[in-house]
Order: sequence, then structure tokens, then C-alpha cells
Amino acid sequence: MAFSEIFHKLESIEGVPLPERMNNPFDYEPHPLCCRAAGEVCAYLGEHPEWSAEIAEGKMFGVLVVRNGADKVGYLAAFSGNLGGKNLHSGFVPPVYDMLQPGEHFRQGEAEISAINRKIEALEQSEEFAGKRQRLAECRSEAERAIVQAKLALREQKARRDAERAQTTDPVRLEALVRESQSQKAEFARLKKRWSEAVELCRQEVEAFQNEIEQLRAERKSRSERLQMWLFAQFGMRNARGEQRDLCEIFAPTPQRIPPAGAGECAAPKLLQYAYLNDLHPIAMAEFWQGRSPRGEVRRHGNFYPSCQGKCGPILGFMLQGLELEERVVKAELEPTLIYEDEALAVVSKPEGMLSVEGRSEKWSVERWARRRFADAERVMVAHRLDMATSGVIVIAKSLEVYRTLQGEFNACRVEKRYVALLEGIVTSDEGRVELPLATDYEHRPCQKVDFESGKRSVTQYRVLERREGRTLVEFRPLTGRTHQLRLHAAHPEGLAAPIVGDALYGVRDVRLCLHAAYIAFTHPTTGRRVAFEAPCDF
Repeated sequence: MAFSEIFHKLESIEGVPLPERMNNPFDYEPHPLCCRAAGEVCAYLGEHPEWSAEIAEGKMFGVLVVRNGADKVGYLAAFSGNLGGKNLHSGFVPPVYDMLQPGEHFRQGEAEISAINRKIEALEQSEEFAGKRQRLAECRSEAERAIVQAKLALREQKARRDAERAQTTDPVRLEALVRESQSQKAEFARLKKRWSEAVELCRQEVEAFQNEIEQLRAERKSRSERLQMWLFAQFGMRNARGEQRDLCEIFAPTPQRIPPAGAGECAAPKLLQYAYLNDLHPIAMAEFWQGRSPRGEVRRHGNFYPSCQGKCGPILGFMLQGLELEERVVKAELEPTLIYEDEALAVVSKPEGMLSVEGRSEKWSVERWARRRFADAERVMVAHRLDMATSGVIVIAKSLEVYRTLQGEFNACRVEKRYVALLEGIVTSDEGRVELPLATDYEHRPCQKVDFESGKRSVTQYRVLERREGRTLVEFRPLTGRTHQLRLHAAHPEGLAAPIVGDALYGVRDVRLCLHAAYIAFTHPTTGRRVAFEAPCDF
């Protein structure tokens, strides 16, 4: 296929309505034209076998549907990072700044850092340094051995004197024994001092080398940081208002303050930058994954994904200014179904698409609904949470005391919860257990990831309820309560390798997320009796 131009025309789009507003790249369903564009990009990638091994390892691509000055609709394509060791390829937008072809300043800075590396390596591997470290080790060993022998001699001499004292009352002899003891102790002190001075001299000689190495390392770090910040300053990002800021300015107000490595090299910023610089109006964007999933994360070949938060959150937050974006609307008419109520608490079934708590957003939520419904209660508090997309049972406390008691039950894992989920794929085992340590994926928040080094233990028991038309209905019993535990345990290759239907984060977006909190059992805070509540599942 011809893929030489950067602006790729989209033919035969009559009857395909264009969106009135640009989609939010962090929360979207891909527009049909983005899907068509992605298909063309994948076909083009298939024509380049020299990239196949690299792409098979996993890479994110992106497309941006745009309108040019002649009112023609087409799309731009981009890849994250580089491809085939290059930043520039026919048919793809160029990088915001080509880090593989940096200016003289960068090359000079790299050369200076490389020279420091060589100095450090030469010092660390020098025979003189090795000899001084060996002499220090030998000196310490000799000192320890000499002092141990001297201590043994002192003990033997003391034992001899003690025995002699027991056999004599001669004051002259007793006085001589005291002087002998004092003389030997003084000699031992002088021995320790001599060895201490010898060891210290060897240590100082070694330390002189180490200090020189540490100074070089500090200089290398300082130069690297300055060079990195210079590099970030070369990324002059544009927005729809015609404003420009570099990455240092964009990240300065954020908690991390410093741009992370790779900032500005993802597909989405590249696409918007090229559009703004070439008077192309953005219409719709989508990013899609090709190849294997990174270890610990869940990325499926061919699936569309939201832009990453860690690198792209602040950048796109600036670059999208001036564009009208689609907004996710939470319907105010959504209401929970009341299952049970008494003076201490209430149990409701939350519909999917409704927040559990309002947080800072003050959006419509179970919490706001409950405050209106139970206005006479001492204090209304949601005892636990479900994801916005998850439906099912939620317990509401009507006082702070009841809330704290329920929190104690949750923290002690004395609350039994069961979920029903429809999975995309056939789970062959009838029942089992998934145990994978989970940690926050800061670059792709709110996603979690499997992290065997620093992740927190998470355990889920499952039981197959039904297999139908290539999907599996399962019952989940979480034994721990980690964020996105069930979603990740279902989707991850080392879990069930079957994402929950409709899971836009770990699977494929659909009409709804088919995850439902169907059952909860706990000890009632005021009666002390074990109670259980259920909410029927509708999928």
C-alpha cells in the first residue's frame, strides 16, 4: 500500500458522522474512522518484516483523524519511542524533537559524560587502587590477629598474677604485681593505638581513591541531569491556542516536577504536535497496541488503550487546551436499589456507571444519594467502594461508630464478598485460585500491574458457573481487597488470561463492564449477628 505521505486521505467516508468534539484520549471509545486508520497502519506494518521482531516485543501506535485547510478528512500515524532504531519513517509524523539526531551541544555533553565514565572505570580497575584495598584488608586482619593474641597473653598473665596473689601476703610482691599489670595494660593500649594508626593510614589511602571516584560520579550525575533538562527544553509542545511550552515548564507544577524519561516521545503528543504545526484540525484520536504484553501489565495485541498518565497526562493536559473535548456524562437519574435498612446501616445495589463516593468531583454518587435518602441519620458514610463501572452490593453506615466498626471488619478480612463476572474466553478449570502481587502502574494510572518485587499480595478464588458462546461466567471470591484485583487477575496471562467483558483498561471496551458484586456477609455492628445480602446479576 502507498504510505509515503504523512497526511493520509480517508476515502469513502460519506455516511460516517464526524464527532462534534475531539475525544478525551484518556477515556474514549475509538471512532470508526480511527479504527479504519489503525487497520491501514497495521497493514503497512505487515509490509515491513524488518520491524516484525521489534513490534512482536510490544509497541504502542497511534492515529489522529484530522481535517486540512481544504476541508479534506484524513489521518496521521505515529509510533511511541523509535522504530527500527530511527525516529523518522515514511508515512509517520516526525518526533517533536529527534533525540537520535541531537545537536552539537548534546553530542558534546554526551562526550563529556563518556569521558567521566572512562575516568571512573580506570580508577575502579587500577592496580594501585586494588593494591591499596588489599593492603587495607591485610592490615585490618593483621591488627585483629595481633590484638587477639595480646588479649590472650594478658588473660594468661592475669591468671598467673591472681594465682600468685592467692599464695602470698608480701606487700612488696603484691605491689610489684600491680605495677606489672599496669605496665602490660599500657603496652596493650600502645599496641592497639599503633595498629589503629596503621589501619587508619591504609583507610585514608583507599578513601582518597573512593572520594575521587565519588566526585566524578557526582559530576557525572550533575552533567547528566543538566543535559537531560536541556533535552527536555528542546521539546517545545504546542496547543490548540497556538501557545508553546517546553517539557520542563509543563511538568514544573506537577508533584514529580521533573519530566520522566521518554516524556514527549509517545504517539499522542507527536500526533497533536504535527497537527498544530501544519494547520490540521484534530477530530478523533486513538492509540493501539501491537505485539506481546509487557511483563506485569496487560496489553493485548490490536486493542485500543487510553493515553498513559505518567508521561502524557501533564503533556496532553496542556496540548489539548483550546480544543472542545467530549465529556463522560454521569446520568443524575441513576439510583441504587435499596436491599435492606435499619437504624445502623443500609445495604443497596449500585448500578454500573455510578460513582460510589463523590470525592472532590461532587458528582452524583451513592454517597450523595444516601445523604439525601437518610438525611436524619447521624452521619452517612459508604463503608466500602466499587469501581464506577462495577455494579452490585454496597453497605452504608449511618453513624461514625458503625462506619469504624465496619472498617475494622473489612481490615481484618472478616467480610465475605462474592462477585459474578462474564469473561471473554473459555476458562478450562472449573475452580481454582489466582495469587499475583499487585502494584500501582504510575505511568498508566488508574491501572494496576503485577509486580513480583514490590507488589502487595492479592488472592482470588474462582468457580466457573457457566460456559457459553466463547465466554465464561465465573464467581470470584476475593480474599484480599486490592484495587482492580479481580479485573487484573482475570485478564493477566499468569491469571485466567480472560479479561472481563467490557473492561476498557485490561480488555476491550463494550457497552458495560460485566462485573457485579453479588453477595456480601459480615457481622452486624450493633446486633453482633452474622448477616448476608445478595443482589441479582443481569448478565
